[in-house]
Amino acid sequence: MLSSMLWLGAWGWVILGLILIGGEVFAPGVFLIWLGLAALLTGAVVGITGIGWQAAALVFAGFSLVSVVVGRLLTRRKGEEPDAATGLNDRGRQLIGKVFRLETTMTGGEGRIRVGDSSWRVIGPELLAGSEVRVIRVEGATLVVEKN
Repeated sequence: MLSSMLWLGAWGWVILGLILIGGEVFAPGVFLIWLGLAALLTGAVVGITGIGWQAAALVFAGFSLVSVVVGRLLTRRKGEEPDAATGLNDRGRQLIGKVFRLETTMTGGEGRIRVGDSSWRVIGPELLAGSEVRVIRVEGATLVVEKN
């Protein structure tokens, strides 16, 4: 009876691991797969050693931490922070190097440009409305420009 209870505990971890790995299909993001792997490994440890649920929970926590860290290292591109090169989800960064016409005259070093259907605050040299400017960097929600 005791050995069947230990295997039920091991199978419980294996089932949890399979559910978590399967959950990756419904909530993609390459995160649940690492927790699922940790649960499968915990099931193997519980099956082999017969440890109690409290120790198994600690083993799962340790395996989860290690698998998530290893997973992040495996999926990260070398020499690149996430979204840093593409500017994905960072509209301002996508505008660096592009040329626009000033919508308003630059007074006090500030003006506005139109980008698509939005208007952006820009800072740079004193220029008249209609002058061409190039975006050189982004400071928060403000674009820094120079005369083109």
